[in-house]
Amino acid sequence: MKILLAGCGDIGCRTGLQLAPQFDCFGLKRNPQNLPDAISPITGSLTDLNRLEDVLVEGFDVLVVTLTPGSFTPEAYQKSYVDGATTLVAAINSAEHKPRLVIWVSSTSVYGDRQGAWVDEQSPTAAQTFSGKLLLQAEEQIAELSCATVIVRFSGIYGPGRTRMLGQILAGKGRPAVPEQWSNRIHSDDCAGVLAHLIRRFDKGEALDNLYVATDCAPVTQHDLRIWLAKQLKVELQDEIVEQKAIRRCSNQRLLDGGYQFIYPGYKEGYQSLIDER
Repeated sequence: MKILLAGCGDIGCRTGLQLAPQFDCFGLKRNPQNLPDAISPITGSLTDLNRLEDVLVEGFDVLVVTLTPGSFTPEAYQKSYVDGATTLVAAINSAEHKPRLVIWVSSTSVYGDRQGAWVDEQSPTAAQTFSGKLLLQAEEQIAELSCATVIVRFSGIYGPGRTRMLGQILAGKGRPAVPEQWSNRIHSDDCAGVLAHLIRRFDKGEALDNLYVATDCAPVTQHDLRIWLAKQLKVELQDEIVEQKAIRRCSNQRLLDGGYQFIYPGYKEGYQSLIDER
């Protein structure tokens, strides 16, 4: 089976490395020179319709789209996600060699604020931020594809190179216990693990749902998370009151029911691995 990893940044590369022993993996990005040897490089952009049409002629079975906007601005999100989705739909729907499956990576930010309540795949979306609204627009575009699609909504991603939280703890930044500010997280290795798991299931002929919430098994308050990390790092915290506009707890039950086994089931296992690497 031929797999095209479009965007192919950190998560795309991790996914390709998990799949490469079993499948032929290709990475599409503007500058693919530094891709791992196990992923065959293809130069191109998801927003370049002519180039994308040429690439699709190669006949890929599965496309995995993991995009990274150039900045946290409406313009960058529009160009990356909405324009990328629009171009992808146009290219695939007119292609002679259509993929059998497209997996599009999105975010749980599309749910907006739930005041600490649980959300899952059945929950209505209520995006409040520009990023959530644009991600939702992109999802709506992907629904127009003339092939099978799966949307994967990741919660907050952490892992190697994504250690902002550890930096805040080392700087002594705590959070108060009240009001509760819930945090949902997933390690980057599990992001790749989830995508690889879905592709392997698809290869076996198993039916997939068209939407998955991808988050670990341990939603935690910012207070409790930071207290635990401070203990491991042996630092003292000073509580800071910071407004958190989107408070929710994300359920991964659909992933678990589908047989996915987390590498890092919760924040303690995941962050301990990063602390050990230090």
